[in-house]
Amino acid sequence: MDQTMHAQFNSYFFDLVSFIASASLIFAYHLFIRSKVKKDPTYTVQAINIIARTSWVETIMHERRDILAVQTLRNSTMAATFLASTSVLMIIGILTLSEGGKLESTWHVLNIVGATPPELWLTKLICLLLDMFVAFFSFSMSIRVFNHVGYMVNVPIALNHKMISPAHVATHLNRAGKFYSLGMRAYYFMVPLVFWLFGPHFMFISTIGLLVVLYRIDRAPKIMAMDYSDVG
Repeated sequence: MDQTMHAQFNSYFFDLVSFIASASLIFAYHLFIRSKVKKDPTYTVQAINIIARTSWVETIMHERRDILAVQTLRNSTMAATFLASTSVLMIIGILTLSEGGKLESTWHVLNIVGATPPELWLTKLICLLLDMFVAFFSFSMSIRVFNHVGYMVNVPIALNHKMISPAHVATHLNRAGKFYSLGMRAYYFMVPLVFWLFGPHFMFISTIGLLVVLYRIDRAPKIMAMDYSDVG
């Protein structure tokens, strides 16, 4: 029995190491981003969006620009709805892959060092399913909160309602934005999980590539000072 368990562990070794290494890199990256945001509140695009949404709510509620509020929230709700629907389609597609058969063996053609038993294949698909369910519920919660904000942002400030002040409404809107960002992260994390189906080495390489891309799109663009010396 011990020899059998040892043999199974050896066969899963590269997949396990790749999964732990990839998860550790992603976790370390987000710790790095959080530490940077603590030092510089405008370091990331997400941090700037929080500031922008807060200022937007204050402007809308003070200037009573109701039509602009409805149009903006509608656009956000439509985007979250589309991505939530796409998550459902992805879930259906992943469940189709669970049938295995000849398709499963085809995915393992480039799997040089990883294990190929059906149990591990189903484990990979379960990880993909969990990731897509996180995306679906995140976007669904984002839609829910956007709808709540649609009512609150149109309440006149003259009513002096304690729970519907611009600061409180901005908190709700930023909460919807966080759910939306979480859903997008789930989409991004799907990349190494999909490559894991081809082999653990592909998962690790794709994780590094993903983090490089995330670093570029997470960082807020720096404002470059214009040089007017050559103008005219």
